[in-house]
Amino acid sequence: MKTTHLRTVLVGVLVTCGTLATVVGVAHSEHDQAQAAPAAKGPYVALGDSYTAGPKIPGQTGAPAGCDRSDRNYPSQVASRLGVADTDFRDVSCSGATIADLTQPQTTDQGTNAPQLSALSPKTRLVTLGIGGNDIGFGSMIKRCVTMGLAYQALGSGKYIPEDTLCRGHYVHRRTDELERKIDAAGERLAGALTEINRRAPQARVYVVGYPAILPADGADCGGELPLAPGDMSYLREKEQQLNSELRERARASGAVYVDTYRPSEGRDACSDAATRWIEPLVPSSPAAAVHPNERGERGMADAVLDALR
Repeated sequence: MKTTHLRTVLVGVLVTCGTLATVVGVAHSEHDQAQAAPAAKGPYVALGDSYTAGPKIPGQTGAPAGCDRSDRNYPSQVASRLGVADTDFRDVSCSGATIADLTQPQTTDQGTNAPQLSALSPKTRLVTLGIGGNDIGFGSMIKRCVTMGLAYQALGSGKYIPEDTLCRGHYVHRRTDELERKIDAAGERLAGALTEINRRAPQARVYVVGYPAILPADGADCGGELPLAPGDMSYLREKEQQLNSELRERARASGAVYVDTYRPSEGRDACSDAATRWIEPLVPSSPAAAVHPNERGERGMADAVLDALR
């Protein structure tokens, strides 16, 4: 392929990817909901980022509006199924939150969310925490890798660019993996946050909720749903699993319980059938933010939390 034609194709791909910034941001086995739920626990405080908040899942509720919380997110479903009174339930999760936003105000495009840990008190008896993805820049990573994946596909899916780990190459230099370092740093920050949660709510049972499977485990091609080069898909899946492992280790070290949402969500990733998926692709087919849980996913995450409570 001539150089001028290559340049034209790549420019077209990058223009197409300009829309990703508006649809991707880091802002899940389904159980019978009629099964017996544990005895009511509360007061209950839910902390976390957009995977907890449930952006674009109706109905959006709470303040500030910029946190994009849904009244069908997993904390709301857990509270309802536990029988926690409305006065004993506080969901302060917020899209775009990092671990730092647990102890400092978070500015959104529609108001400021108070430090999330300010919702805790010695009376708190249950805490769920789902956070860490924004600390490693997972949203921007998806955008970058999809951009490179589109270029890879446009240039023949290996015919003209044999390297299928272009995005991985952006993060890995010689033996240094930038994302691995960020995951380690996030783990250190999480350890400090869990210590503070224990201090503020010493009688609370604390559950750290991991992230559900975003990408398929079998190396399936996501096509236009989530265009990624094969090697980069494997890399992203590995990084998510490493993040979850870090969350698990830090939770256990602090005396908290880790809630695995990855295992029950395998096969229900963003590249799976629309009727069963927990995570929506770049162009959602259900009301949810791109590359985020839909209502089915939030229900699956609630099931995982309730299973851990039993």
